[in-house]
Amino acid sequence: MSDSLVIIPTYNEKENIEKMIRTVHGLTKDFHVLIVDDGSPDGTAQIVKNLQKEFPESLHIEEREGKLGLGTAYIHGFKWGLEKGYDFIFEMDADFSHPVDKLPELYKACAKDGYDFSIGSRYVKGGAVSNWDKKRLFLSQMASLYSRIILWVKVKDTTAGFICYSRKVLETMDLDKIKFIGYAFQIEMKYTAIRLGFKPKEVPITFKDREFGTSKMDVSIIKEAIIGVVKLKFKKISKKK
Repeated sequence: MSDSLVIIPTYNEKENIEKMIRTVHGLTKDFHVLIVDDGSPDGTAQIVKNLQKEFPESLHIEEREGKLGLGTAYIHGFKWGLEKGYDFIFEMDADFSHPVDKLPELYKACAKDGYDFSIGSRYVKGGAVSNWDKKRLFLSQMASLYSRIILWVKVKDTTAGFICYSRKVLETMDLDKIKFIGYAFQIEMKYTAIRLGFKPKEVPITFKDREFGTSKMDVSIIKEAIIGVVKLKFKKISKKK
């Protein structure tokens, strides 16, 4: 039994999912994988089910009906992972934008170095973005700066989606009160953890935009992030009862 679970939400990721699963399983450190699939019409879930024959103990899938959003997929996965007894639970995209070989470093920050959660960061020293145009990079950097100023948090990559949470962080949070579903979800999770007194570590990564499949970014997600930061400023943060 591994102590670590990597949650990968999917919607139409048939070009990436098998390679991703094999890459995670190829690491020296033993990571289990949970795919949370939102009814992908392209057959993503079936690819995962076929691979479960090869990885019966370490590959899991939860299927949901309809495209319910990134945030709800992770909340579903967090609850599943806590119930199954994992000590470290990770967020990661299916499209290889997050470097898989950095999973052990995120794990080390929490399991060995004493941090409560760790973030694969584009915007700390040593971090980078490899293939975005200048406009997209500027917007992303400004979004992180905006949320840092409004929320008074020291995390430089507030919208990052490559994260390791220790069990105690997720058990302490009231996950049912995490309300945002897009990139504002990532900000809300980090802000909530910090407000509850948990200590983050930013690990530098090089972010690489997807090569296959279609981006899930749209205008509504951007609007949610802008408005969501202001709402978070006035949100009451409390521990799970």
